[in-house]
Amino acid sequence: MTMLKLFGIIFFCGLLSPSQEVLSGLSCAISPEAVQNVLSDAILQNGLLQQHLQGLVLPNIMGEGGLLNSPTSITGLHLVKVQLPKMSVMLLPGIGVQMTIIAKLELSGNCLVGLLSELIDIIVSVNMTANIKCTNFESGAVQVVVEDCLCILGAIKIKLLSGLLSLSVNEIVLNQLTATLPGLLCPVVDIVVNIVNIQLLGTVNEVIPVGTAGTIHYRLASLPFTSGLFLGLDLDGVVKQVGGSIIPHDSSPSALPPLLDKLLVLGLRQSFVNAALCLLVQIPEQTFTCTPDIFSGAARLQEAIMALVPAECSACRGTRPLSIKLTLAGNPLILLEENKATVELLVIIQVFVRRLDGSILNLVLLKADLSLNAHVSIAGGRLVLGLSLGSISFSLESSDVGISNISSLKPLCSNLLVELLVPRINGALNIGIPLPNVLNIPLVNVDVRI
Repeated sequence: MTMLKLFGIIFFCGLLSPSQEVLSGLSCAISPEAVQNVLSDAILQNGLLQQHLQGLVLPNIMGEGGLLNSPTSITGLHLVKVQLPKMSVMLLPGIGVQMTIIAKLELSGNCLVGLLSELIDIIVSVNMTANIKCTNFESGAVQVVVEDCLCILGAIKIKLLSGLLSLSVNEIVLNQLTATLPGLLCPVVDIVVNIVNIQLLGTVNEVIPVGTAGTIHYRLASLPFTSGLFLGLDLDGVVKQVGGSIIPHDSSPSALPPLLDKLLVLGLRQSFVNAALCLLVQIPEQTFTCTPDIFSGAARLQEAIMALVPAECSACRGTRPLSIKLTLAGNPLILLEENKATVELLVIIQVFVRRLDGSILNLVLLKADLSLNAHVSIAGGRLVLGLSLGSISFSLESSDVGISNISSLKPLCSNLLVELLVPRINGALNIGIPLPNVLNIPLVNVDVRI
């Protein structure tokens, strides 16, 4: 897979072609079919369009003709029902989305032809097409504008209870509705689109708690953009600790690869994952006695350390077990390579005894550089990392008793970290990095690539 210099994690519903590049940031691409389904659910299936069409105020229809050339008037005309609404969506490269709604409007009112007054039912086919464009991006928010709204009327069916209807009445109704309906329907489309914009873009501009450690505020990193294949949303997140301090990371905009008929593509830039890891992996220092109930290799570790202690160190001798303190130094760092993710950690291992006066005697102070293999998966709408030991290197920082050769301690300290530290880190990471439910499209059947 061709790689960018900025590595990231990408996860998607389906497989990408070998020529596609990994995203450098948290981004998503939504196919035309998915966009259509999302808009159809929000506008048609949830009854939003019908709800706002119910408020239509239709003008009275007046005309000459009708039966025996009597004056005709139709009053109280109102919407009864929206029949068979259907939507189609076409992506306009570099412009936005073209949305077309085809429906039949069932209208009802009172008809007076001469001295004959009765109910009139009108069914009119309408084709509403609007170009939807995002503009005025600022601080993660965009303004949605409906441009070039066009409303075309199709067939009209008119029914009077008496069944007496002349062609002239049909012509009067057709002419009046053709002149007035487009000016009434396009403002409704504008209102509905703006409501849906707030609802849907709210899914990518939300604050998600990360356990009790803090929050991630997802938002757009740039204006949405379109190609003939997908609608692209470039996302970023502000990672904030409890108390309000922000964990900084590189928020440079990122580019999306072609979608190739996949439903949804998301990517995470390496710097963002680092910030999230810093939020999750906040493990306080751990001090414990070197006993078998704490660590299975306690006896061997204590024996190995005591073998290195000079005989003249009387304070080191005794029956008490040694004390060990594990401290994370600095923040975790995730490194992403092709098909591989590792997390690097720096750990300070302090082995000491406490003198009778309460002071501490450091037998050995070690620095351990851990490289942990990371298994990346998606579960419950969260990005989850599971760590296992890949490699580890030790260096001696200091020793109050003159220990200089630590080669015999390395395998025992490795086991110590695997038994005590790695499970604690995995426990902290188990909560996962919460992901936004972009456009209410669930993350199911997800594949992950690095």
